[in-house]
Amino acid sequence: MLAWLGISWHGIEATIAIAAGLIAGSIALVGFGADSLIESAAGFVLLWRFATRRSGSDRAERRAQRLIALTFYLLAGYIAVEAVRSLTGGEHPETSPVGIALAAFTVVTMPMLATAKARVSESLGSSATRAEGRQNMVCAYLSGALLIGLSANALGGWWWADPTTALVIAAVAVREGGEAWRGESCCAAPAGVVDGTDDCCR
Repeated sequence: MLAWLGISWHGIEATIAIAAGLIAGSIALVGFGADSLIESAAGFVLLWRFATRRSGSDRAERRAQRLIALTFYLLAGYIAVEAVRSLTGGEHPETSPVGIALAAFTVVTMPMLATAKARVSESLGSSATRAEGRQNMVCAYLSGALLIGLSANALGGWWWADPTTALVIAAVAVREGGEAWRGESCCAAPAGVVDGTDDCCR
């Protein structure tokens, strides 16, 4: 249920953000939309992970974890390249009221979704679910940085705040991707039961 909710919202979010970003020439806003698309992909990975045939598979758990980790790296790479290009080229994004409103809304709602997924991951004993929930927190970080960057550009004309804050989020995404990649599977035990010798879900 939470995965489908996240997928639906991120599809809407991506459409608004990318369209507004292209209009304003904002790399942080376009990157925010790209993050939403990647989070949708991570949601589908999670649904794949818990398909009936794979619900008790430790191998499927690890594969899902690593697929989710790769989405973090893809996001970080895209944002970093575009942000550096924007900085070196001196591109000045225009003011985007739609982007500011979207960022303000998302910075409030994404932590709530991430918290809900964290609770589900504990009950299922699934580090893949926890990793996908962490990606929602990356979205919250990105929306916070986006809000700062767009506001600084709108109020103070600080065009460089847009690509600079995008670089900060790229670094956060790399860190989160590394944690997801290294995470240990908790699904060898039955759902909701954590083996005493495995502390990855504690």
